[in-house]
Amino acid sequence: MSAPPTPSSRPTVTEREARQVAEAAREQDWRKPSFAKELFLGRFRLDLLHPHPLPADEDVQRGEEFLAKLRDFCETKINGAVIERDARIPDDVITGLKELGAFGMKIDTKYGGLGLTQVYYNKALALVGSANPAIGALLSAHQSIGVPQPLKMFGTREQKDTFLPRCARTDISAFLLTEPDVGSDPARLATTAVRDGDDYVLDGVKLWTTNGVVADLLVVMARVPKPEKGEGGKDGKGGITAFVVEAASEGITVENRNAFMGLRGLENGVTRFHRVRVPAANRIGPEGAGLKIALTTLNTGRLSLPAMCVGAGKWCLKIAREWSVVREQWGKPVALHEAVGSKISFIAATTFALEAVLDLSSQMADEDRNDIRIEAALAKLYGSEMACLMADELVQIRGGRGFETAASLEARGERAVPAEQLLRDLRINRIFEGSTEIMHLLIAREAVDAHLSVAGDLIDPDKTLSDKARAGAQAGVFYAKWLPKLVAGPGQLPRSYADFHPSGHPDLSGHLRYVERTARKLARSTFYAMSRWQGRMETKQGFLGRIVDIGAELFAMSAACVRAEHLRAKGDHGREAYQLADAFCRQSRLRVEELFGRLWSNTDDLDRKVVKGVLGGAYEWLEQGVVDPSGDGPWIADATPGPSQRENVRRAIG
Repeated sequence: MSAPPTPSSRPTVTEREARQVAEAAREQDWRKPSFAKELFLGRFRLDLLHPHPLPADEDVQRGEEFLAKLRDFCETKINGAVIERDARIPDDVITGLKELGAFGMKIDTKYGGLGLTQVYYNKALALVGSANPAIGALLSAHQSIGVPQPLKMFGTREQKDTFLPRCARTDISAFLLTEPDVGSDPARLATTAVRDGDDYVLDGVKLWTTNGVVADLLVVMARVPKPEKGEGGKDGKGGITAFVVEAASEGITVENRNAFMGLRGLENGVTRFHRVRVPAANRIGPEGAGLKIALTTLNTGRLSLPAMCVGAGKWCLKIAREWSVVREQWGKPVALHEAVGSKISFIAATTFALEAVLDLSSQMADEDRNDIRIEAALAKLYGSEMACLMADELVQIRGGRGFETAASLEARGERAVPAEQLLRDLRINRIFEGSTEIMHLLIAREAVDAHLSVAGDLIDPDKTLSDKARAGAQAGVFYAKWLPKLVAGPGQLPRSYADFHPSGHPDLSGHLRYVERTARKLARSTFYAMSRWQGRMETKQGFLGRIVDIGAELFAMSAACVRAEHLRAKGDHGREAYQLADAFCRQSRLRVEELFGRLWSNTDDLDRKVVKGVLGGAYEWLEQGVVDPSGDGPWIADATPGPSQRENVRRAIG
């Protein structure tokens, strides 16, 4: 056997190179229709959502049977208070979930999995996440971004036959991309995988490896050096590449089990690779396809987070209802005081809308008729933000008891309601699998894709004048056809969407007309910004974030109306659903109007000046008068490749 190759140093990349890496990994083709993409272009394609798509009867039966078993397990075998106290999910709980088949919910039955649809997988995550969110994270990380999903989409038959049966019943998997100095900028990925005969040799350090402490199998993203001229065979392209790695391989050390403000049972750590040999047969896809695999996996994988946010909203509503009836203030239940009642209304209406967004997106994912990459991203963004707001409102409704821990409440004889824990547990969802800020940019990139496609050369500083002239002519043709369509539409006709105004129910047709008109207004605003800033538009992150937030609200309004009509049509709480959809849309419209106002009237320019002053030390005097309780360590831990100097804290389950 030849000597192990020497790992390369951390790559140095420019801002432009980093963008090119991200752009190359992005799916650029739109082979299927997308409601959200059309919405950002000013086209309200209600036909892509309504009538509400439905699951097959056999999928419903299989899903409901599993949910019944899972509910019994959650009620009899999971003690969330113990997990919170010990900061660990007991081994017998994990083993029980394996025996139940919960680790194989999304894996095909031919590999020993349950073969659940995305809809029922999400219902299961909402259920188990309500028992304890760390368990939801364990199952989600294993199936949504761990080994099963990448192999399902990109694995070879041999890889599926080898690894999927293990993932379905016995093995836990984890996804390793982030590094101590690399978050949402993968172009700087430092972990290397150097080809050596029939193997690759991995060196590097991975941070925040959810499930990494207890995992049996890992999906690892590593940089394969580009081959020298004349070297490399059919696989030798180099670039960021995905591998399935046995967690017990020689040279792998779990150096730390991280602790967080929430999700105390999360098995998340730091993993070091030192000359770890991985068979080339374990590479997923070709060299250089790692980021594309990761991003494509996340297109539906992101739906697992809003699933648990929906579960959180349902629990918030239950506790708010029960508490606000019992607790009296000034002679009547606190719920009947408007200041508290408005919070309860917000929780109820928002939970209804989040479930509408989740179920609609999930059913579209199951049918595979539409491209839902933007819808899934919007669901993750909107769900994570709104769930945090709902949990915060629940804490406020509960008052001092909301700030008190469940253990303390129980110790003094009151119901152990973990409201403050929920607030802590939910907070990570605004960061997990793409922070809110990154999601804004990711969705904005897709939202303005049509503009960039026709004006790409026009705003590219490296293009010649003749290239820009041709691009200008092409852009002129596109906008000449597109802009006139943004002037008028069904939203201005009083009888449009009449199906959503049945007798004896609130009128939802007006909300849909509002969505149609506002979608065109949103598209016009985007065009105006594009013509104003051109190539600098990508730097206007505040503006783009508001554009995305408006689109998220419009999508949620659409989903809420479609769900309400669907429930009415099948006789399932239709009147109440219409009331909740009406309340949500009215609340949402207020948020949309505020966002539109902030598109052009904001403090973005002033904020940039203040930031420069802060970074330049102009306001250091403002920091005086406090002490800093922080430690003296480095801001970012050293991740130099080499042998581990620490004890391996990995633990196998079962």
